[in-house]
Amino acid sequence: MRIIGIDPGSQRTGIGIVDVDAAGKLSHVFHGALMVAGEEDFTRRLKRIFEGVDEIISLHHPVECGIERVFMARNPDSALKLGQARGAAICAVVNRGIAVHEYAATEVKKAVVGGGRSDKTQVQHMIGVLLGLKGPIQADAADALAIAVAHAHTRSSLERVGIPRTAWRRRR
Repeated sequence: MRIIGIDPGSQRTGIGIVDVDAAGKLSHVFHGALMVAGEEDFTRRLKRIFEGVDEIISLHHPVECGIERVFMARNPDSALKLGQARGAAICAVVNRGIAVHEYAATEVKKAVVGGGRSDKTQVQHMIGVLLGLKGPIQADAADALAIAVAHAHTRSSLERVGIPRTAWRRRR
């Protein structure tokens, strides 16, 4: 199974793709970051995110997607832009008929590092270890790979347990 992970951003959107075999072994396929900060207006950034994600999907053919869930930012304008960037990426994925699964940053960090409050350097290091990558990994690309890995682990657990992911959350 090929999984694309997306770390949306209004300046850089991280993309990571992993394969997971029937035994749960992960292997690296692709990672990178779409740099969109240089565009003259924000709508062009959104277009570049949509087209960039679409192009990567057409090259690598993932069948499922994990994406970071929106969190509350201190700056409302930044939160809106992040949500729009995320929407552009989701539209590109859904346009290709791929299922989208959302993960909170803390869920991803727990799955990859073991703690929900881990920093970016810990995520980068563990992604390198888990996927056998040599050298530094750009932070947004590492986060995207981490999202793909978290989805692979969650998916495997769901198959073993046989309950929907929504049942994992407690009602308040």
